[in-house]
Amino acid sequence: MKCERLWTNARLATMQGGAAGLGVIEHGAVGMAAGTITYVGSMIDAPAAAETIDCEGRWITPGLIDPHTHLVFAGDRIAEFELRQKGASYEEIARAGGGIVSTVHATRAASEAELVASALPRLDALIAEGMTTIEIKSGYGLSVEDEAKMLRAARVLGEVRPVTVRTTFLGAHALPGEYAGDADGYIDLVCNEMIPMVAAAGLADAVDAFCENIGFTPAQTERVFAAAKCHGLPVKLHAEQLSNQHGAAMAARHKALSADHLEYLDDDGIAAMAASGTVAMLLPGAFYFLRETKLPPVAALRAADVPIALATDCNPGTSPLTSLLLTMNMAAVQFGLTVDECLLGVTRHAAHALGRQAEAGTLDVGKHCDLAIWDIERPADLVGRIGFNPLHQRIWMGQ
Repeated sequence: MKCERLWTNARLATMQGGAAGLGVIEHGAVGMAAGTITYVGSMIDAPAAAETIDCEGRWITPGLIDPHTHLVFAGDRIAEFELRQKGASYEEIARAGGGIVSTVHATRAASEAELVASALPRLDALIAEGMTTIEIKSGYGLSVEDEAKMLRAARVLGEVRPVTVRTTFLGAHALPGEYAGDADGYIDLVCNEMIPMVAAAGLADAVDAFCENIGFTPAQTERVFAAAKCHGLPVKLHAEQLSNQHGAAMAARHKALSADHLEYLDDDGIAAMAASGTVAMLLPGAFYFLRETKLPPVAALRAADVPIALATDCNPGTSPLTSLLLTMNMAAVQFGLTVDECLLGVTRHAAHALGRQAEAGTLDVGKHCDLAIWDIERPADLVGRIGFNPLHQRIWMGQ
């Protein structure tokens, strides 16, 4: 089959090398037609193409994927950083009216256009490092109108930039002030009004919740998941970040796409995730920024063959991070992930965590032609350096 475009003389990291391999092809080529990969393999066997691009020995990986972000928000929380530097904990700041709730006030006051404008620099920083797919959560509106506004803004970002945006409804992120003391009443709103609204409007690709001692209980989270299922939306969960609420096991029972954070994950949770295929999403930026000391159980996840994804968790208060390259370095240094695990975490396993494994995450015929072309000697260069962006070219949907 003739290709519209063929990238030749490249070293390919296809991310198809089994459970923990990069699937390297030396002297490789990638072909594309109509935005889809039509050939991956040796350049000797490559088909003819209308246009051929010599990569001059550079490496090609799939376009990077950031599968957990809170990219759309207004305001900032730099003052909270100063408080933490003086000894205040995340929980203390949240209980004093800071944290998520402070961002809610600023986000509610912003227009949709203002949310788009403020998010673009963050999105552009990620794109500049080879990111081609991003997940963006709501969760700073906490009302029917403001949650919809956030999700619309996230969708617009995918229209004004060459990037695939997947949106996640996170109404059960925090308790808004107007529902103080009535968490069950707020969950009624989430389940009976918010989820039906975002489903009917086609604004969300998944539903998330914050199951934590400063968030929502497992019973309340179960209600959110049941409502999501009724409307045909897959689920994921912020779980076991600050304490063990057994949220990951519950998420696995609901066939969740991913359980995220996981510092306090126990053996039962790992076994449940392994059985369900739920991806373990690690967020080293938040671990670093909050100076956490409880490491996620990487060795146990690895032993159970639970796929591990990585994400920036980009947000205004606990992970103001807009670099997947730095995310990989943090995961390697802080959590002990191997180079291969880090790279799979922002490609193949990240796609799995978004339910997009049929479209992205590996160099494979039939998938979207999302590529990152790198000026590097070896894949470890993408993980082992700090402040180093060797991206030569980023290709999204073949362009």
